Amino acid sequence: MAIRKHRAGELVIEQTRDFAVVRAMLARGGLMTDGIEWPAACYLLAYFGDDAVGVVGVEPKVDAALIRSLYVDESMRRRGIGSALIAAARKAAHTRGARHLYCFGAEAGQLMVRHGFRVVPVGDVIGALPGVPEVEFFRARPDDLAREVAYHLDISADGVIER
Repeated sequence: MAIRKHRAGELVIEQTRDFAVVRAMLARGGLMTDGIEWPAACYLLAYFGDDAVGVVGVEPKVDAALIRSLYVDESMRRRGIGSALIAAARKAAHTRGARHLYCFGAEAGQLMVRHGFRVVPVGDVIGALPGVPEVEFFRARPDDLAREVAYHLDISADGVIER
């Protein structure tokens, strides 16, 4: 594994398989860590200098993907890091063949709407992404699912993917 040096004061977003760092960040934010090791999942870490300050996951399934576990350290919020993570997740989902991007998030609603997402019925996410860990987590917990808000973004026009 190559170790990339970061510059002080510079924001860099990198894909990672370091689940210890991802798990620690999610725990710090009180987010669930179930299913993060799913082989198809992609996790992106935001670094400010050498410090990991944010994370987001992408769980793809055929032509759709779920953004999960968006978290930015409290001390680093309101600096555009969440927006940068959403943009990176969108690109990661698109390069994995997704044409539709979904997320759950009662708390992140305003941020998602600012990025073009629209509220959809929770059933749309469940129907589009069967077998995806976070979807299955909520399917098994209908009371938790009932409290969630679902969002969708059509990313089919994001450009051509050359394979």
